[in-house]
Amino acid sequence: MSKLKMAKGRQVKVFDPELVRRREENKKYLLELENENLLLPYTLEAGLYKTSELPPGIHGGWESPVCELRGHFLGHWLSAAAMHYEATGNEMVKAKADEIVDVLEKCQKENGGRWAASIPEKYFYWIGNKKRIWAPQYTVHKTFMGLLDMYELAGNEKALEIAVHFGEWFYDWSGRYTKEQFQGILDVETGGMLEIWVLLYRITKKGLFRELMDRYYRCDLFDGLLEGRDVLTNMHANTTIPEILGAAAAYEATGEEKWLDMVKAYWDMAVTRRGTYATGGQTCGEIWSPRMHLAYRLGDKNQEHCTVYNMMRLADFLFRCTGDAVYMDYWERNLYNGIMAQGYWRGSFTHGRKSVYPEEGLLTYFLPLRAGGQKAWSSRTQDFFCCHGSLVQANAAHNTGMYYTGENGLYVCQYFDSEYRGMIGDTAISAEQVINSLSGSEHLSSDSPGRQKITDATARQLFHPDKLVFDLKIRAERETEFSIRIRVPWWMQGTPVFLVDGKAVDLRAEKGSFAEIKRVWKQNTIHVEIPKGIHADYLPGRPDMAAFLDGPVVLAGLCGEERTLYVDPREPEQVLVSDNEREWAYWQNTYKTIGQDTGIRFVPLHQVGYEEYQIYFPLKGKNHDSPLEK
Repeated sequence: MSKLKMAKGRQVKVFDPELVRRREENKKYLLELENENLLLPYTLEAGLYKTSELPPGIHGGWESPVCELRGHFLGHWLSAAAMHYEATGNEMVKAKADEIVDVLEKCQKENGGRWAASIPEKYFYWIGNKKRIWAPQYTVHKTFMGLLDMYELAGNEKALEIAVHFGEWFYDWSGRYTKEQFQGILDVETGGMLEIWVLLYRITKKGLFRELMDRYYRCDLFDGLLEGRDVLTNMHANTTIPEILGAAAAYEATGEEKWLDMVKAYWDMAVTRRGTYATGGQTCGEIWSPRMHLAYRLGDKNQEHCTVYNMMRLADFLFRCTGDAVYMDYWERNLYNGIMAQGYWRGSFTHGRKSVYPEEGLLTYFLPLRAGGQKAWSSRTQDFFCCHGSLVQANAAHNTGMYYTGENGLYVCQYFDSEYRGMIGDTAISAEQVINSLSGSEHLSSDSPGRQKITDATARQLFHPDKLVFDLKIRAERETEFSIRIRVPWWMQGTPVFLVDGKAVDLRAEKGSFAEIKRVWKQNTIHVEIPKGIHADYLPGRPDMAAFLDGPVVLAGLCGEERTLYVDPREPEQVLVSDNEREWAYWQNTYKTIGQDTGIRFVPLHQVGYEEYQIYFPLKGKNHDSPLEK
């Protein structure tokens, strides 16, 4: 079914300092949350919490004991712990997660042997009776998800047993209703329950889970997609994304083409025909924007973090099915301008410089795109929005999406210091990717101020680099012929360079595709140079408004109110020039405007903390009165 397989777990090691920092910050957050507080909704529901005193540091927000979604975060926590363990082998995280599973088993026994949720069973009968209640299936899905990830990624057999018995309760409950009645129940947000039944069916082959797959087929959504109807505009985005991820899982489990057809139709409806913001998102206030009219929805609640994470999962599935680079281009956009822009921000204040704001930010639920927007950072224990869950999952698995394997070949999809180790056919290989910062590899002043060798290395690149440069070191246990496919990104400007062992390779390398090098490999080095620069990204529906990107990275103009830029319509990018381009051993990806009445400084969106900023700028010709004509 799937043409390609994502390399993950300990097949891929990440060395990029920023990704490693975020992964370690995430691990710290996972470990600092007390088991007692994480489990409180479950132990209360099971009658295991036997004191009149609430635990110190009790969680608030959506994890409050009086919130109808209480307990949802623990499922995310378990998934993130399993992902982190799979990627790094960290035993502290696994031990903590195993202890939590042990308590969930006790809760299930106290609840009669099947129910293992943080909320009461009656919530489900309430939705059956059309009584208003806040998304109980969404909440319970997270528990199932965490249990199955603990089984599949961390080898916890007990977690699977809990999930199987819990699933039996749902089989009996859902069987009480006619198909028509249950379709109404599915209109109340179900999260990824379909995906859970698919996974349990794939793992256990039990017929009840196959029947649950059929019961959770949401006709209005799935049939509407197959018929080509717009079933998304102005609808809640993260209700349907997990449902379509369930359809993707169903295709992989059954091979039935209808599931793949509806997933492709969803992507076409959600992304291709809707357009995207420069960041990669399409939503405002958790709602799908009108197709190609995203300009009407520039607000302070764009791009919910959960939608970013789940659409990246969907991009992974479609890439594995098709091998089309467009999905990995999408992944890259959303990684930089979503996952990295909305979580684990850390400021850089030195030499006594202070800020009136904190020097770090955990999570911003939304990513404002209106002029003068400002990120709103959540607390560590008193919010627990849905996006707290996707935050810990996304940052537990930064080694995913980088390398894929297919029949007789390796796909290099993202550009970070990293290493793949695995098999191509029956040959063990490794591929080490080393990014060249072009800052002078022998320049050590930032690390050792007392020692700096005089060398010409630092003078080879006088100014801010206008290309991405990396080496890919291939090692095979024996001489073997296979293909290395390197993504040629959509943002490339000019002609790329590919060298194998110092010799130029003439190959097809179009933007938005993969450059393929097929040969016999043993111990070889591929040198890659991809030219890049600033480019304008026009807002769908507004050809006179644009954002500016440095390669895949969205740049934010630091200003508190909407500003217009006066540009050459043939080369609007020329309005930006490098600003303070070098500090110590590092190039600074910061810019400033030229030729404007008042200047604006631009910085990567993922480096913005508490500053007010603008992403999309109205553009006018340099005579200051004519609208821009592309």
